[in-house]
Amino acid sequence: MTHADESSTKVHYICQTYVEQKPERDGQAGLKIGKQFQYSTAAEAQNRAEREAQSEDCAGADAYMISEDPNSGEVGSPSFLVRLGNVPEFDDF
Repeated sequence: MTHADESSTKVHYICQTYVEQKPERDGQAGLKIGKQFQYSTAAEAQNRAEREAQSEDCAGADAYMISEDPNSGEVGSPSFLVRLGNVPEFDDF
C-alpha cells in the first residue's frame, strides 16, 4: 500500500429529494426522502436538485457533498451546495 492510498478520500456528490408525508395521528405532516442520485461533480448534483425542486410532487431538494475514507468506511458530515424548497433541518439529516 502506498502513502497516497492511505490518505485518499472519496468525495460523493448527492442530490436528494423530499416528499410530503401524510399527517400522522398527532396531525403533524413530515418529510421523507423521495429520490437520491449520485453524481461525479458538484454542478451535476446542484443542477439536478434545481430541476427536481420544480417538480410538482417534490417538496424540496438538497444537493450536498460528503467525504468518505475508503479505508475505514467513515463518512463525514454533509456540506450543502444548495437547499431548495421544504427541506428538513440539518439536525434531522
